[in-house]
Amino acid sequence: METFCKIRDIYRAVISFENELEKKYNISLNEGMLLCCLKQNEGMASTIIAESLCLTCSNASKLIGSVEKKGWIKRHLGEDDKRKMFFTITSTGIKKLEEVKSTDIKMEQALEKAINQS
Repeated sequence: METFCKIRDIYRAVISFENELEKKYNISLNEGMLLCCLKQNEGMASTIIAESLCLTCSNASKLIGSVEKKGWIKRHLGEDDKRKMFFTITSTGIKKLEEVKSTDIKMEQALEKAINQS
């Protein structure tokens, strides 16, 4: 039972952190994680993005559309197969990551503890 309580506290802390992130920087946690993935791995296909973020293909597609609409990523046709789409982070997306990186949003103690243990 104690494990459920700890997970609940971490879950609440993550939700609180995301709410502050959205209010202050207009970016969701999933959007930020997508930008991080693309900054580390240029030219990812949507299926790889979904896998990396532990999202369904449908949810990944919605997320990609949202971030693309904000101008933080762009799509490219595959060179070998024009049916395939690959996504890269834009300079605007990199600026958004840098803006959030210097955040003064405080993580709740449960989240800080969970992050520092890994």
